[in-house]
Amino acid sequence: MVGMRQQMNRMDVLSNNIANVDTAGFKKDSVASRSFTEELMVRVHDPRMFLPSRTAPVGPFSSGVMTDEVFTDFSPGSLHAETDPLAAAITGPGFFTVSYTLPTGEVVQRYTRDGAFTLNNLNQLMTKDGGYVLGQGGEPVTIPLEQGLPTIDGNGNISQNGVLTDTLLMADFTDYTTLRKVGNNCYEITPQTQMAAFTGRIEQGYLEDSNVNAVKEMVDLINVSRLYDANQRFVTAHDAILNRAVNDVARRA
Repeated sequence: MVGMRQQMNRMDVLSNNIANVDTAGFKKDSVASRSFTEELMVRVHDPRMFLPSRTAPVGPFSSGVMTDEVFTDFSPGSLHAETDPLAAAITGPGFFTVSYTLPTGEVVQRYTRDGAFTLNNLNQLMTKDGGYVLGQGGEPVTIPLEQGLPTIDGNGNISQNGVLTDTLLMADFTDYTTLRKVGNNCYEITPQTQMAAFTGRIEQGYLEDSNVNAVKEMVDLINVSRLYDANQRFVTAHDAILNRAVNDVARRA
């Protein structure tokens, strides 16, 4: 059962990776496993032993493996060109800063590599999942289209007809393993997260592909499915052995 549960966890992660193979800026997850602590099995009341406790060591055993952690691979994806001038990709380290309003009414800041932006009816720059893209002042970026098409330079400065409109609020961190995925292709910081200066570059008219290798993930998914079936057959066989021991061997005794 422990092995089956481990394979189910791997299957969930692989399925999510495959589902997001076409999601801009998506970073794949992987499962790290570890074995349970080994324990020493002993035979008690062994008549061959002359010790007062009459215990004889049988040997160490482990209860199998379990999921140690699910970690994210932050390696960059390749870039592809888009005709939309609002599309933006990051080369190098860094994240766009966005804000979401939770069902409780609380406004939270989150971070994403997905630069597939759009404008709402108020000309505010948004992610496709409804997050507001923030500018340097911490407010949503507003791009009035009547002033012309926007131009975004490598540092995130947004200009229209040569006039600076706003600057994207970019972020980076010293240790990406302290970030936590929270859905909508976004991350949030934890108490262990430390901010760092943004040193990447923004490419207008491009989107970053996910770093998921669809072929590899499908092969891994097939292997996981086979391992799950093997564990299931073992459990079925073990159940049959116990059933025979209880209903057949015990009856003859």
